[in-house]
Amino acid sequence: MAKKVVATLQKGGKNFTKVIKMVKNPVSGGYGFKEAILHNDDVKNFLKD
Repeated sequence: MAKKVVATLQKGGKNFTKVIKMVKNPVSGGYGFKEAILHNDDVKNFLKD
């Protein structure tokens, strides 16, 4: 699957980035991950939340 994502990002140009963010669950105290493919302008907003 990683190869497909990389190929898609290269095909669309260098305008998109795959972002992975670690998020803590307030109920269990464990951590989970959020993944998204975003335009380069939206990366900072995604990491702020």
